[in-house]
Amino acid sequence: MTHDTKTFLLALAVGLPALAVALVLLWTGNLNDQLRWTIGIFITSSWLLTALVVRSHVTKPLQTISNMLSALHSGDYSIRARPNRADDALGLVISEVNSLGETLHKQRLDAVEAAALLTKVMEEIDVAIFAFDQDRALKLANRGGKRLLGRDDIVGKSASELGLSNCLDGKPHRVLDTPFAGRMGRWELRRSRFREGGLPHQLIVLADLTRALRQEERQAWQRLVQVLRHEINNSLAPIRSLAGTLRRILARDPMPSDWEEDLTRGLDIIADRSGALSRFMAAYTRLTRLPQPTFAPLDIAALIHRVAGLETRLTVEIMPGPDLKLAADGDQLDQLLINLVKNAVDGALETGGGVRIGWNREQNNHVVVWVQDDGPGVSNMENLFVPFFTTKPTGSGIGLVLSRQIAEAHDGTLTLENRSDARGCEAHLRLPLGPD
Repeated sequence: MTHDTKTFLLALAVGLPALAVALVLLWTGNLNDQLRWTIGIFITSSWLLTALVVRSHVTKPLQTISNMLSALHSGDYSIRARPNRADDALGLVISEVNSLGETLHKQRLDAVEAAALLTKVMEEIDVAIFAFDQDRALKLANRGGKRLLGRDDIVGKSASELGLSNCLDGKPHRVLDTPFAGRMGRWELRRSRFREGGLPHQLIVLADLTRALRQEERQAWQRLVQVLRHEINNSLAPIRSLAGTLRRILARDPMPSDWEEDLTRGLDIIADRSGALSRFMAAYTRLTRLPQPTFAPLDIAALIHRVAGLETRLTVEIMPGPDLKLAADGDQLDQLLINLVKNAVDGALETGGGVRIGWNREQNNHVVVWVQDDGPGVSNMENLFVPFFTTKPTGSGIGLVLSRQIAEAHDGTLTLENRSDARGCEAHLRLPLGPD
């Protein structure tokens, strides 16, 4: 039985006792038959009509609300109903449905705008984006992805057909040296997971590193050429000038009385500048030929005491730390810490201060070796790790650069900063300890 029928029957049942009483009184009263039938038909018709009106007042608002909800379900948010009163139950229901429609309409507009923005970003971004379903079938690809594969008909194809199977396996973040569309290149791969329709999907992002690497390589070569040109010109210019001067002296006739002294002094300068150039090239060769570390168990305390004992100009104070061991190349770490301690002592000797070295363990399973001095500090932090940059008259400018290379070869970091609590510098070497 429908709700309309139930409402109609309920309205009839409400008026049925009154109708029965009226009919009984009508038929027992002193009236003729024609009048009785006329009044009886009128009372019965009024009873039926009232029941129909009650059903209409109950069901029509429900039909209106049903039509509005159906429109919302279909995505039509333009339909609104006008409530009769705002202070009764039916008016509150209609107001809430209207408010729901406005909210859904705004959310739909926001979703459409967000989807349009996302689509625009995906199309304009200079990376390749692919989305694969659980069957490894391509569900989505942006313009960069189609350009990378050199074809447009890729949606729906399997990862093996597109040559992207290796992107769905292995580490989620890594660098690939893989050809795409016949073009060899280096790509940064990032893979993540998401769910759509309750099913797992994989999102692949491939960024071309070749162009960026070439740009960095070109800038590195430009900086290197500038350094080489500067150092070589500093040595060749005086050599060339002295060679011309000595040639003119030897061409004189008669020879000047002090020609032997001038010749000796000129040759000494040439020898000195040639030696400086030779030392510079040796330092450059050393910087570019750092061997891969040979890992072996290494005791941190023994390493610190050994390095501190090698410094004879100043007593290096050792701050005790925990008993730790790590896998590292002892010779390379010796060289790294020797460079840090040597720089710290150089600074401390200028001010008459001291040098301290110590180590501690961090919560992320790393060991931090720190070297602290009471020197004047560093005025140019930006160029600390620039090759061949030095503020020392006899420095080569490769000590810190070489030390950072050693730290990074051990998956660690090396930082140097001026102290905040006092005058001087503090170096921090962070190295992973590995699994416990």
